[in-house]
Amino acid sequence: MDRPIERSQTDSSLSGNWRLRWRQVRGSAVQKLNGALRWVLVDLLRSRAFVDFYLHRYASYEEYRRVQIYHNLRKLKRVWADAPTLDLLADELIVRLGSGPLRGLCHGTRNGFEQNHLGARNPGFAVIGTDISPSAAQFPNSVVWDFHDTREEWIGAFDFVYSNSLDQSWQPRVALEAWLAQVRPGGVVVIEHSEEQSPLAAGEMDPFGVRPQVVPYVLADWFGHRVSVSFRESVKANIGCPTWLFFIMKTGASA
Repeated sequence: MDRPIERSQTDSSLSGNWRLRWRQVRGSAVQKLNGALRWVLVDLLRSRAFVDFYLHRYASYEEYRRVQIYHNLRKLKRVWADAPTLDLLADELIVRLGSGPLRGLCHGTRNGFEQNHLGARNPGFAVIGTDISPSAAQFPNSVVWDFHDTREEWIGAFDFVYSNSLDQSWQPRVALEAWLAQVRPGGVVVIEHSEEQSPLAAGEMDPFGVRPQVVPYVLADWFGHRVSVSFRESVKANIGCPTWLFFIMKTGASA
């Protein structure tokens, strides 16, 4: 008959020590995992994927200008604007402002596609464009200009101001104040903005990111009853993503 295996006191002590050590290791691992998960969760909550608005900070205006000119030259032959969206814009402007003649100003146009397309399609439109880069001087109907700045002869001089480049602004509220000042009473500022210009896409190159769905709320926060906002949705033909045209008009209210 087999006899039961007898455990010595030493065996029991070793087994107890092993279990104790395992609990210590497991407890330490769980603690570290919980800590790591907590920081991952904090990072996710701070991520631009979970915010509606993001603005990159530069050390100085000189840094902002240098970065913008560098990327302008790097992408000089590329066109972000697309003809169908600009055609929709023109149709809406005619409905709102009449068939012309209409004087327009397009900001941040790089190689001038926007103003030249609008002018060619609509004989009643007289449109010029701006860009911060000196390369703008190479293109027809383009002016070298930082769109944040006020230009005396442009105040109240245009029927419409259009831009798809507000995401390239380091001070978007300042830029919009300047643009609103550039349209006559009854004129309109039009901002084209897409999901590709949301906080996730913002950074040093394109400092301002905001979800298109919250743009009206941002404008209401910045300008209150001074403006009214309406919009039209479209799809960019060149990249296939949804885009919005926000039509901003001054109401005449003081606040």
